[in-house]
Order: sequence, then C-alpha cells, then structure tokens
Amino acid sequence: MKVSTLVFDLDGTLSDPSSGIVNCVNYAFSRCDLEARSEREISAEIGPPLDLMFRKFIPGITDSVIDQLVVFYRERFVSEGFAENYLYEGIAETISALKKSGFRLGVCTSKPERSARRVLEHFKLLHYFDFVSGGDIGIAKQSQLKDLLAANRIDKQAVMIGDRGVDLSAAHNNGLRAVAVLWGFGDRVELQAENPELILEKVGELESSFAC
Repeated sequence: MKVSTLVFDLDGTLSDPSSGIVNCVNYAFSRCDLEARSEREISAEIGPPLDLMFRKFIPGITDSVIDQLVVFYRERFVSEGFAENYLYEGIAETISALKKSGFRLGVCTSKPERSARRVLEHFKLLHYFDFVSGGDIGIAKQSQLKDLLAANRIDKQAVMIGDRGVDLSAAHNNGLRAVAVLWGFGDRVELQAENPELILEKVGELESSFAC
C-alpha cells in the first residue's frame, strides 16, 4: 500500500478516553439537571461529535441546551477529564517506529484541536505528528479531511485510520483509503459496512501493515 501520510483518529484509536468522557458527560448532565447515563451507554457513543451524542440521549433537545452541555463538558475536561485516559498498549512504540520509518503522521479528531493537543502532550506523543486537525460542534470529520486536502496538508495517498464507521466514511467520501481498528469502540459489523482496506485486530499490526 503506497502511503504518503497516516492520519489517525484519537479516541478509540490511539487512546481509550472512556473514563474521562463518561465522567465529563455525566458532569454536564448533572449541571443541567438531567439524568446520568451508564458507562456502557456513553461508551457506545464515543467517536462521533459530542452534539450527536447529546441528541441521541435526549431526543428533541434544543441547540441552546446542547451549547450549555458542551460548555460544562469542556469545563471538566480541561481540568481533569483529559487525564482520565490511557494509551492502548503498544501505541507509543508503534507511533515512534512509524515516524522513524519515514511516514508523515497526523491526527484528525472530532475533539477541538486544543483538547486533542493536550491529550497528545499528556502522553508525550505530540512531537511525532506533523499536524493535528481538531473538530467542533457542527463540523464533520469529512469536512476536516476535505480541508486538509484543500490546504495540501495531505494528498490522495493519505490513509485514515480509525475505530468507528464515521472515520472510514469520512475518508471514502474524500477519495481516501481507510484502515479500521478493532481495539476501540466500533465493532466488526460497523467497520465492515464501510469497506476498509484492512481491519486490524491488534496494535502490533499497524507497523507491519505499512512496512515497505
């Protein structure tokens, strides 16, 4: 597979943010006098943008309430939620090896760029990446990749690597290839539906899949 840049999703691909996201979502719900959700319910929705999670949990929710929930979520995330997170075993070594092999590396995440950089700094990984594309409410990952292409940050030989169907469809809708990983939040059925180039079961397969 000829590759110019490896573009990684963050949550569920490089790290497991479950505890932090669950705690921040329920903190936001409590501040708005809304019912808390279980870890299982929230973890099943990690990946797509935050506003879509809130809309799924609360049908008919107004934009103004979503805005309040996002403010409270981020209030807790920047103080402690970002650190309630852990790298998947072998990710740090794999990212280092891929960089040493000459690949350009990037991150494309639905998290705001500032939050994504804070997570990567926390894990001492930020210096490996040539760019970090962060999202926000109302910004689809498909649009983020489109903007990266338009700005020549990536080309058509870039590959998107992610754990949810939205990562793969965002790549395909921009004419890019996509590789799925099974150690995150998406299951095989969800990922196979998007026809990725590869479905990887273990972190160790990342380096071998892109070896020259």
